[in-house]
Amino acid sequence: MKNFDCTILTRLFSQSHIGITHTHTLRPAHLWNHLHPFVGTQDNRGRNVGFWTSAVVEDYAIEKPNMNRSTEEKNLYTEKCPVPKPSVFEYGSRVGLDVSVLCKEGKLKQTLEVLGYLGSGSDYETYAELLHLCAKMRGLAEGKLVHSHIIKTGIEPDIFVGNHLINMYIKCGDLGEARHVFDKMPKRNVVSWTALIAGCVQQGHFDLAFEVFSQMHKACVRGNHFTFSSVLGACTSMAPTMEYGRQVHAHAITTGFESNSFVRNALLTMYADCGSIESARKIFDEMPKLDLVSYSSMITGYVHHKLNWEALKLFCWMRWAGIRGDEFTFASVLTACASLMAAEQGKGVHANIVKTRFKSNVFVGSALLDMYGKCGYVEDARRVFDEMPERDIVLWNSMIANYAQIEHCEEAMKIFCEMQWENMKPDKVSMASILSACICPEYLKYGRQVHAYMIQSKLDSNLSVENALITMYTRCGTIDNAKLVFDKMKERNVITWTAIIAGYVRKKHDEEALKLFCQMQHVGMKPNQFTFVTVLSACGRLAALENGKQVFAQSIKIGFVANICVGNALVTMHAQCGNIEDAKKVFNHAPERDVVTWNAIMAGCAQHGQGKEVLQLFEQMQLASLKPDCITFVCIISACRHVGLVDEGRHYFDSMSHDYGIMPKTEHYACMVDLLGRAGYLDRAVDFIKQITTEPGVSVWRTLLGACRVHGNTKIGRFAAERLFDLEPQVAETYVLLSNIYAGAGNWDEVAKVRNLMKERGVIKEPGCSWIEVQNTVHSFVVGFRSHAQM
Repeated sequence: MKNFDCTILTRLFSQSHIGITHTHTLRPAHLWNHLHPFVGTQDNRGRNVGFWTSAVVEDYAIEKPNMNRSTEEKNLYTEKCPVPKPSVFEYGSRVGLDVSVLCKEGKLKQTLEVLGYLGSGSDYETYAELLHLCAKMRGLAEGKLVHSHIIKTGIEPDIFVGNHLINMYIKCGDLGEARHVFDKMPKRNVVSWTALIAGCVQQGHFDLAFEVFSQMHKACVRGNHFTFSSVLGACTSMAPTMEYGRQVHAHAITTGFESNSFVRNALLTMYADCGSIESARKIFDEMPKLDLVSYSSMITGYVHHKLNWEALKLFCWMRWAGIRGDEFTFASVLTACASLMAAEQGKGVHANIVKTRFKSNVFVGSALLDMYGKCGYVEDARRVFDEMPERDIVLWNSMIANYAQIEHCEEAMKIFCEMQWENMKPDKVSMASILSACICPEYLKYGRQVHAYMIQSKLDSNLSVENALITMYTRCGTIDNAKLVFDKMKERNVITWTAIIAGYVRKKHDEEALKLFCQMQHVGMKPNQFTFVTVLSACGRLAALENGKQVFAQSIKIGFVANICVGNALVTMHAQCGNIEDAKKVFNHAPERDVVTWNAIMAGCAQHGQGKEVLQLFEQMQLASLKPDCITFVCIISACRHVGLVDEGRHYFDSMSHDYGIMPKTEHYACMVDLLGRAGYLDRAVDFIKQITTEPGVSVWRTLLGACRVHGNTKIGRFAAERLFDLEPQVAETYVLLSNIYAGAGNWDEVAKVRNLMKERGVIKEPGCSWIEVQNTVHSFVVGFRSHAQM
């Protein structure tokens, strides 16, 4: 009997248990009587009998209660069975559950149930596999259960299990517990240190990552390429990043890891992200073998630093090298195309994407939508959107934003409704995008509908959405609704204040805008450059020169002394306040000038009748290699009309389209009509209007009517007024101008007819208003009012 095979005995036991034998000669209790003397021995194959004997005992313990047992037999399991505990894998095999298979299948709950049957003891490999499964499933509670089981067993975790514990806690987001396990480990290897460093980086504790790396170096533990890659990732987000990054780079050189491609790619990314694009390119050029990661990192670095043409060139080299891009490469290159407005290059990249498996990738699809939208090819963007088999919220938001960019509100609303039909719940970006599509007065009804939906969906309390609401209402002209949203907001930022101030300025409520600016400063909100530009615009329109100077002084104090936008607004403000000399001083001392700067000084000179100086400034602008825009030609033609340069004005008007490719707009036509009208060429002005290919706007006809008022031409004046009555029947200015033309000609019957027409249509003329500034306070006076708060 001593020379036996445990497999045979186990098979006999199993057969007795499942009922294959129908006699009681092979009952577990009887088998135990035969096996008991061999506990702790080995079978003829060298296998311990403990496993099979424990199987018999445990099954004997759960045998049917109606089986006859002696008292001695009943006590075998509890008193006379010093059988060693099976491992989890042995137990799993016995109950038909292979724990290794369970772990591989991700069945964490079942695996832990098996673990629960074990009172104590297990092998390191078992715990490691369980901890790996917990990390994979992000099961922190389950991982702590395994950890507690290890502690209860009383065994000392070795490096292998300790590393798995650190990895599990890091993957589950508990860096503190991972650090605790790390500190308690009696021995650590490079994997232990690297795991903790990587965990610190993943959770944003970059200073701690570098601190652990320094401790590792002091402990004389030599890192590997994973260690350097992780700590270089931390250096990318630390300050001062270059100092720490260069230290790690030097350490990589001394340890011989600089030549490792993995480490080189991490160094390239670190230098590119830290602003040293030259160092990144040097590492790139010195790499003996370039792979996809190298090219993608360098391309992304170029795009990040707005070196978009360099990014496109490198992408071409990558293709010539036979390396195919991935989703990150394509997204970066498409971003470069969007920034350059390079639609043709973007289409070429798109053609390359179609040949790969990334044509259905939502990340790449979002970049394609952004590229086509910024390049003005919204229909192409829509085709990409429609062809995507799956769409996430980013794709929907991008498509809405594309339609909003070209002010196609109805199409944007269709996309917004369609995304809800497909059970895609809008987020705060969706709401901000759809509201930005409703910024025209004719689309106010859609904006109100979106606002109602936001209230119903409880999305109206988000700060960015509330800011979009204020902007929508102000751009639609309903400043009262915007102020209502503003007053109800629990939180406000600089965008909130700037939006509401800009709304009042747009409605020409400049005094209210200045009051809000004072309130903004009172609550401690720091203005930005757009705030200062808006407030300076209000000061200019109010001719509040002292207030404007104070605002500019505040901008200098905050740090906008060299800001080009603030400088441009200051030039305009001085010119509007009648101080053209100071406007010129600001212009001459500007550290940087763009086309807006030149337009501002030219407009100011034109307002002050300095037409020839405007033409000289235009020549200087061309010498500075700056291309004029449509506003530039408004300034030039306006300057010509102020000094009566009719032929020069016509020359610049024709040159605008012929030489610079700028198509005339309503404001250019109005300036030309004013130029001809002021010179007394009313018939030529009418002929000019008839040559306009589009429908002349209100400003064109009103300019002609004003010229008729100056020259007393009732015939053409009546013609222009009739056009304005059709376009704007409720505007009192038209009736007043026509009435004055008839009055100047002594035709009082027609004056009476015009006055009666105003009454019939319910048109009321707003009273005139003027204001003065006394001790930094602007006082307004309205026609007919005989009282004032300080009189």
